[in-house]
Amino acid sequence: MRIGLVTDSPCDLPVSLVARYLIEVVPAILVLEGQSYLDGVEITREVFYQRLPSLRSTPTTAAPPQAVFAERYRKLLMQGCEHVIGIFTAEKLTAIANIARSAASEFSGRVSVLESGSLSMGIGYQVLSAAEAIEKGLSLAETLAAVQSTRERLYVAAALDTVEYLRRSGRVPRAIATLGGLLRIKPVVELREGAVLPVAAPRTTRHAADKMYELLTALGALEKLSILHTNAENRATQFLERLTASLGAALPADIPIVNVTTVIGTHVGPNGLGFAAVKK
Repeated sequence: MRIGLVTDSPCDLPVSLVARYLIEVVPAILVLEGQSYLDGVEITREVFYQRLPSLRSTPTTAAPPQAVFAERYRKLLMQGCEHVIGIFTAEKLTAIANIARSAASEFSGRVSVLESGSLSMGIGYQVLSAAEAIEKGLSLAETLAAVQSTRERLYVAAALDTVEYLRRSGRVPRAIATLGGLLRIKPVVELREGAVLPVAAPRTTRHAADKMYELLTALGALEKLSILHTNAENRATQFLERLTASLGAALPADIPIVNVTTVIGTHVGPNGLGFAAVKK
C-alpha cells in the first residue's frame, strides 16, 4: 500500500528529511504586530528571534484553515497514495489536529489523523517513524503501530530562560508563572501528552543545563536524539559537547541541533535549551 504523510510546521523536521520522504508540511500561522506570516515560509527563524524581544505587542499563533489540510490530502491521493496519515501538534496546545481531523472527514476513511501529544522533534520523530515504516513497505496497521511505539518511548524537555512568554501564552501552570516572575528562575519543564509540567526551578542557566543533563542521562539507551534551542546555538552546542564527552559512543550517531520554529518560540521565548529523545 502506498501511504502519504502530512504534518505541520511545528514538527521541526529537517528539510532534507522532508524532501527524502516526500512529506507534506502544512505551515502554522504566526502573527507579529498585526501581520500574518506562514511559519517557515514567509519569515525565517533567525529574523523572528531577532525581532522577538523588541516587539511592541505579544506575538500570537493560529492554526491553518481546514481547506489547506484538505488540499494536501487531496494532492497525495491524486498522486496515487491509497491512504494518508497526518501527524500533528498536541491538541492540548493548538487546534491544528482538530482542524486536520475535520478536513479528513471529506475523504471517506482514506485519511488517518493522529495528534502527537508533543512539539518540535517530538512530533518529528513520530513522523519519521511513519516514513521509515512506509519506506520498508509495511502495512497501514504496522505503520500506525510504529508511530505509537515511538510516541510511547518519547521524552521532550526544555530549560527556559524566562517564563514570561509561556505566562503570556497561557500554556503554563499558574504556579510556575507566578514563581518565575517572583524569583527569576530558569524553569525546567517536560512535555507529557500535550501538558507542560514542571520538573525543576533552578536559579541559573548553568544549573538548568545540569538538570537537563541529569534528565537525559537518566533515560538510558537512546534510539534518537535532537538538541533543541530557541536562537541559542552556542548553548545547544555546549550541551551536546558535554554529552559527547561523557557518553560518547553510547549516543545515537546523528544528533541534529535544531533551532525550533517560530510558532513554538513565540511561547517559549529566546535562549531556551531543550531535547527530544526516543528511548530504545
